[in-house]
Amino acid sequence: MTGNSDLSILSLVLEASIVVKLVIALLLGVSLISWYWIFRKSISIRDAQRRTAKFEGNFWGGGDMGTLYRNATAEMDKAGPQGRIFVAGYREFAKLRGQNNLDASDIINGARRAMRATMQREVDDLEAHTAFLATAGSVSPYVGLFGTVWGIMHAFRGLGDVGSATLGQVAPGIAEALVATAIGLFAAIPAVVAYNRFAHNIDRLTTRYESFMEEFSNILQRQLR
Repeated sequence: MTGNSDLSILSLVLEASIVVKLVIALLLGVSLISWYWIFRKSISIRDAQRRTAKFEGNFWGGGDMGTLYRNATAEMDKAGPQGRIFVAGYREFAKLRGQNNLDASDIINGARRAMRATMQREVDDLEAHTAFLATAGSVSPYVGLFGTVWGIMHAFRGLGDVGSATLGQVAPGIAEALVATAIGLFAAIPAVVAYNRFAHNIDRLTTRYESFMEEFSNILQRQLR
């Protein structure tokens, strides 16, 4: 390694040791997967927000609940998470209401359990693969740091046989090692930002679902009086 070495990113990667190259390849793979899930989860969460707002407008618009149930049942995919929660609760309510040996509290609790089970499935679906983003964001910098430490060790071993080392001889080896840390941060930062944003949006949706369940349960309870 000489002072005239090309210090472009590509040349630094190509001239790095095999271990550093493997670390960089791993981090680039993690980054690509992270961006894939960032786009996928952005679309799915935005779609859930849009369909939730649409269903809430239909539900509180004063229309017939039976008609809303039939429309949501006919198009379950388009109903959105909150629509499917409504369908689960209303279906269980109608089924239990037809049994004469049940108290009103048993009917309402059964509808609530059905809604909560459906809500949990919907939230689990929204949270799917966000754990990968959290892991990528927390681990990638350390993987990059490992590549950097290994690269620096490799660079100094190469200088061990040199009588006197100049800055021009040391700098390229240090630079190629630091590329691993840079790529680790490149993989980690978007993953952390996306994970925090997704977690916030999912928490807000969960709160909306829970509020809807309580309000819908009160409506069903009034129908039993």
